[in-house]
Amino acid sequence: MGNQALPIEAALPELLDALRTSSNAVLVAAPGAGKTTRVPLALLEEAWLNGQKIVMLEPRRLAARSSAKRMADTLGEQVGETVGYRVKMDTKVGPRTRIEVVTEGVLTRMLQADPALEGTGLVIFDEYHERSLQADLGLALCLQSQELLREELKLLVMSATLEAEPVADLLKGAPIVRSEGRSFPVDTHYRPKARATALEEAVSNAVADALRAHEGDVLVFLPGVGEIRAVESKLGAMLKPGDHSLRICPLHGGLTSEDQDRALAPLPPGRRKVVLATSVAETSLTVEGVTVVIDSGLMRVSRFSPRTGMSRLDTVTVSAASADQRRGRAGRLMPGTCYRLWSKEEQMSLSPRSAPEIMEADLAPLLLELSVWGVQDVAELDWLDAPPAPALQQARDLLVQLGALDKNGGSVTAHGKRMAEVGKHPRLAHMLLRAMPIGLGELGCELAVVLGERDFIRYEGKAPRADIRHRIEALRGNSHFTIEEGTRRRLAEEVKRLQRELGIRSDKASGSAEACGLLLAFAYPDRIGRQRDNGKYLLSGGRGAEFGYGQALAHEPWIVAAEVDDAGTDSRIRLAAALPFEMLQTHLQEEMNVETNIYWDSESKTVRSRARKKLGALLLEETPASRPPADRVLEVLLEGIRAEGMELLPWTKAARQLQERTRFVRRHDASWPDLSDEALLRSLEQWLAGYIEGMKGRSDLQRLNLKEILESVLTWEQRRELDDYAPTHWTVPSGTRVPIDYSDFDAPSIAVRLQELFGLPETPRIAGGRVPLTLHLLSPAQRPVQVTRDLVSFWNNAYFEVRKDLKGRYPKHYWPDNPLEAEATRRVRPSK
Repeated sequence: MGNQALPIEAALPELLDALRTSSNAVLVAAPGAGKTTRVPLALLEEAWLNGQKIVMLEPRRLAARSSAKRMADTLGEQVGETVGYRVKMDTKVGPRTRIEVVTEGVLTRMLQADPALEGTGLVIFDEYHERSLQADLGLALCLQSQELLREELKLLVMSATLEAEPVADLLKGAPIVRSEGRSFPVDTHYRPKARATALEEAVSNAVADALRAHEGDVLVFLPGVGEIRAVESKLGAMLKPGDHSLRICPLHGGLTSEDQDRALAPLPPGRRKVVLATSVAETSLTVEGVTVVIDSGLMRVSRFSPRTGMSRLDTVTVSAASADQRRGRAGRLMPGTCYRLWSKEEQMSLSPRSAPEIMEADLAPLLLELSVWGVQDVAELDWLDAPPAPALQQARDLLVQLGALDKNGGSVTAHGKRMAEVGKHPRLAHMLLRAMPIGLGELGCELAVVLGERDFIRYEGKAPRADIRHRIEALRGNSHFTIEEGTRRRLAEEVKRLQRELGIRSDKASGSAEACGLLLAFAYPDRIGRQRDNGKYLLSGGRGAEFGYGQALAHEPWIVAAEVDDAGTDSRIRLAAALPFEMLQTHLQEEMNVETNIYWDSESKTVRSRARKKLGALLLEETPASRPPADRVLEVLLEGIRAEGMELLPWTKAARQLQERTRFVRRHDASWPDLSDEALLRSLEQWLAGYIEGMKGRSDLQRLNLKEILESVLTWEQRRELDDYAPTHWTVPSGTRVPIDYSDFDAPSIAVRLQELFGLPETPRIAGGRVPLTLHLLSPAQRPVQVTRDLVSFWNNAYFEVRKDLKGRYPKHYWPDNPLEAEATRRVRPSK
């Protein structure tokens, strides 16, 4: 593990003992202690690990790659052997990899694929004090997995600045191990920026002063890529032509891995560098050679507004904990200096720490992952800070709108599971899945990559363009706007990698406003805008919005806003595309809502409706409803059937007989279903609704096979018993199968010509011999002559009077003296 002793090594014995005796542990180690690269290696050969893997979650891709490389170097190996990493769009692991450093949603994907994390013995959450949404989600899922599936799975939470006790309580009373870091003294200077001075001016002056006053490299913390570019340009103008003694190195998550490594690597003696970084360099990274830190005191965070359903990027003041982390970068390897571009008084007013991302972020990705995991109530999981209810409800509404959750917002749909597998924000995942079937998969991938990046175009002093086409064209190398070639190649490779993951072949997608607008409408159905009279827009989500001055898109009648702030009455649209109304009508029918007046027309015996077609808050048209909501039509149709009565349904003799037979059996066994007209009308939703979906009136209902529908109410066993207990027919001695009439279920009957019963000694019985059939005896002309339930008595008594009458009226027919010994016949006389 190398010869250089790091402060964390003094705490390793205590940490090893804690994990040998406990399932979980918390490690608090000051910056520079070496926890990120030494702890996983120290635990690798522990007996309880039993050869299983260690998975370590790093909040940032740059830190994940860097820490994996350092651990591999310690072992004298290449990354991908014992130590590997999995980050967005980049994986280096092999069959012998025992330590996997993962980031972003990778741990979540691993848990969704294998909730028990088989083959993994320990999950480490590094830099947990950053409280990223993914870290909180991953820890909550791991805790439930540990509780329900893998008691032997161990969890370790590591942090530099963290209140350890609440985390230890969350980990079921886990032991806390502390380690002091090794840091050199850092001389801190406060030089507040004048209000009228631009940030890049103040930073550039501070860099120039630091280079003159101190040796070593300079690390500058800036809020975002735009500020990095501005300072880079300013410093570049200060350099003398041909001066190669100073290198200016941007460092942010949007760079290629080669450019990131260049910023971290030491320079040859005699050369210096200025690293312009976002907060990506706050933790886990050691930027070789840095002795001076210049801190702008600003950072950029995404904040979600449940009021508007929109996220915005805010530039905010850093917390005291982040400022200390940044300051500590100057004292990692030797004594250093920190310039803070704010006053001592402002330092005293800094918030102690930043708010957890879960309290301010868009929770749609988290809720989708929880739904796929099988959690419908977030309270089922253990959280350090529970997700706020308003943001959760906003996320649930969005996921329902995107089709990821069912209409009740309770269960994940098949489409939602596919969205989660894509590994993008639910909006972008839905867009990609919608783009592929219509041949726009490649453009969808381009948009997904572009929307995941800050604006990478250099406008050379001009106002940024809101039209997303400019970014697509710049990505393809077809734009007159400036873009760094390395950035363009990196983004293009991300597009190709995403295409490969989704199985999308190059489909020569058009970058036209039509195609971009359509795909954005899939992703942002709540941000489709219709131009109002004053040139502003009403968005489908109900908010007002407008473009800044000079944006060509402001003249389009329909647009889709991909990026909107939520400030003021009318939000400012920062990124959008035009959307032709024809494409909206063709491809977004599923997003449209039709408000209809649906009612039962008793004269025509059908469901009538008129509709107002709306897209959220936008009224599109008002017409007779051609496709009213099926559930409401079904509801009204059932109401109509109740109003008109059961005769509205297509009753056949067979259907009525089945109803009556079942009622007869129920008369003797109350456990059978009640199929009386009254009971059927009361329970239409249970037995009929599933068969009449899409129907509107009497003419549609005539297509129903009512007998089969009623049979479905019975179990298979009941259908078998019904044939035995209440048969449909009775075969009389002549061989004729006579239907049994169950309309009077107290006295089922058959109507049969008297001659066909000759030779039958007793009354036929059903219901297992318990119920005699009522016999309606008929003349050869099918006229009733006698009704009896006692055939023996009829043969012995009434038959002879009836015989006398029938013989007179039908002299050619066969009327034997002894009916019990006579041959039954369907003819005039028995065949000889």
